[in-house]
Amino acid sequence: MEQVRVGVIGIGNMGSHHARSFAAGKVPGAVLTAVCDTNPQRLEWAKANLGQDVQLFSSAAQLYEANCVDAVVIATPHYDHPPLAIAAFERGLHVLVEKPAGVYTKQVREMNNAAAKSGKVFSMMYNQRTKPLYQKVRELVHSGEIGELKRVIWIITDWYRSQSYYDSGGWRATWAGEGGGVLLNQDPHQLDLWQWICGMPKRVRAFCYYGKYHDIEVEDDVTAYVEYENGATGLFVTSTGEAPGTNRLELSGDRGKIVVEDDRLVFWRLRVSEREFNATYKGGFGSPEAWKCEIPVTGENSGHLGILRNWIDAILKGTPLLAPGCEGIYGLEISNAMHLSSWTDAWVELPIDEDLFYEMLQDRIRTSTFKKKADGRTLDVSGTY
Repeated sequence: MEQVRVGVIGIGNMGSHHARSFAAGKVPGAVLTAVCDTNPQRLEWAKANLGQDVQLFSSAAQLYEANCVDAVVIATPHYDHPPLAIAAFERGLHVLVEKPAGVYTKQVREMNNAAAKSGKVFSMMYNQRTKPLYQKVRELVHSGEIGELKRVIWIITDWYRSQSYYDSGGWRATWAGEGGGVLLNQDPHQLDLWQWICGMPKRVRAFCYYGKYHDIEVEDDVTAYVEYENGATGLFVTSTGEAPGTNRLELSGDRGKIVVEDDRLVFWRLRVSEREFNATYKGGFGSPEAWKCEIPVTGENSGHLGILRNWIDAILKGTPLLAPGCEGIYGLEISNAMHLSSWTDAWVELPIDEDLFYEMLQDRIRTSTFKKKADGRTLDVSGTY
């Protein structure tokens, strides 16, 4: 294969952005050959903006039947990511899924199994992984530079959203239409980076507040506490109801501390590990000598384009994926654990009880203000965001 024929399913905000990138030739080795959306207005937009050679379809099934693509980007509402991807894998297509991977891990696990069975290239739109800042943080942690992890705190409250934002679509911020609030819509990138850098926690205790700052049925304010296998702890605080918000990531290890804020990385490096100092120091009051280091961060933040190009290079050249699709389940499992902890008012061990989560989610879907199939597997939901 010299060129990958790409179709985009769902041409709302993100889908149209990706379609324009392909149509403009910004992804070497790829050509946009088809788009699909159930909203006729979006298809009219595509006809006017994407070129006459791009085929238009009103359903994913029609696009798949046409055999006009080798790969698809799925940018529809959350519930439909796994079933659309599974159908694509069964057609022998490569797949890239917008975040999140889905709404519940039981469904996403089916998608991962279908991907593995197909042997096709499967990626997730975790474009924050292309950011040199977070790549450097991960390098410092995984190389052992900060020593054994003790604590991680992420305050991510700069997701402010007004009531008019939530009122812009009947499916938005509902259990049946979106499957959750700030954890499912805004935070998948941070939850992915959190586990990408620190690994998965072993248990979660979360407090989710539903419609605290907005007239919505899902969470818009969350505080969660986690514990890791080595005894390290973590705190994740997020909201769409604070202004001005904060985006601060702090990681403490026995050899120092990393703080990421305002797109800057600062590393307080200990000359000796805290554990060694604690065991050998005899002076009473005192602490290890620390050097404040502003770590240089270089490289291009290629964002969405970086993930698209990496996916196409993986198809054509076998380039390793920066964001393998099978890893989408990890951040989602943390999100599911937070919801489940809030619903049961208890600690939740990971891996979670997927059947219990699914049952409790269905209870909320049945009473949701947005009416949709209770099992969330309707394929032809508009991709308009």
